[in-house]
Amino acid sequence: MSGMSKERWLTLSLAEQFSNIGSEVGRAAKWQGKDEKSFWGAVTRAIELFDLTQMDGRWKNRRSEIDRAREVFADAVLGGREYKSSLVDIERYFMQFALLAQRRFI
Repeated sequence: MSGMSKERWLTLSLAEQFSNIGSEVGRAAKWQGKDEKSFWGAVTRAIELFDLTQMDGRWKNRRSEIDRAREVFADAVLGGREYKSSLVDIERYFMQFALLAQRRFI
């Protein structure tokens, strides 16, 4: 994982973790259909962050929500056939967590 250690990740709130995942989702949406290397880099980083969030023991009661968000993201990356959602839709979902995380620091 580039930029942040696993130890640091495990100190973040769920809103902060989802906010960071949302940043990568936004990057993937930005590069989809424009720059394949940048697109897949953002997708890979998002999946890595999902994996770290899933491993965070504090969220064991929220695991189904985390798993579903990861599943819908992966579906959107592959064309959205199962859930009919796009990366832009998923970015909107994660934006709510970014706003929540930001309010914590105001």
